[in-house]
Amino acid sequence: MGIIKDIEEIKLIRESALLVSKTLGLIAKEIKEGVTTLKLDKIAEDFIRSNNAIPGFLGLYGFPNTLCVSPNSQVVHGIPNNKPLKNGDIISIDCGVLKDGYYGDHAYTFTVGEVPEETQRLLNITKESLYIGMREFKKGNRVGDVGYAIQNHCEKNGFGVVRELVGHGIGKVMHEKPEMPNYGRKGIGKKFKNRMTVAIEPMINQGTHKIFQHNDGWTITTQDNKPSAHFEHNIAIIDGKPEILSTFKFIYEVLGIKSNEEKEFHNFFK
Repeated sequence: MGIIKDIEEIKLIRESALLVSKTLGLIAKEIKEGVTTLKLDKIAEDFIRSNNAIPGFLGLYGFPNTLCVSPNSQVVHGIPNNKPLKNGDIISIDCGVLKDGYYGDHAYTFTVGEVPEETQRLLNITKESLYIGMREFKKGNRVGDVGYAIQNHCEKNGFGVVRELVGHGIGKVMHEKPEMPNYGRKGIGKKFKNRMTVAIEPMINQGTHKIFQHNDGWTITTQDNKPSAHFEHNIAIIDGKPEILSTFKFIYEVLGIKSNEEKEFHNFFK
């Protein structure tokens, strides 16, 4: 079962999550053709440290960088490098911070220039599935309710749902219980209680759901080398309802996107 937090702890998780949000907004300004992912990594590390926090991924389980950057067919855990981004790439950026003893952790998949229509549809459906899953994270529901909602939306649109990689609880430890799969059956799994905090993170492939882990011990790609998308938020249950702790608004300000998709998840923190 997940660790139940008090409101003050949830506020601290939210502060860490919002620092991740601001970091991803800063990165959004820099994503363009010719930029290397190592440059993005350096920008993120410097910004996090300048805000009296520690990069949450750097050194975690031995990971060598601040950001997980996963372009195109890479699903997650891509290691930053000196290869320039190209027009038509997509790139999933996952970032974590540790501040005042609590973690924040979320992800967004960006486009570089113009991408094919079907790739953009993959990104749209994956992000939609994140919010569809978040609606099921409420008191009395179960882990399988979230997974089923995400899986149903993605598979009915023809996309593959990764099985081996899942969301998780979050707090003083980056990866707490419960595990939060993006697939499942309604009414199955751990029951949700007030003041649980989790990271919900659909990892969805354009083709097969099957993945391949590379010899570096980190990089994971789709088996058919088709694109993969990844979106992630941190959420708490407060007064029985899902309360979003992270935000994409800093990204949207940079990209010129207008959206009210997060509005329904702001009940306690206005």
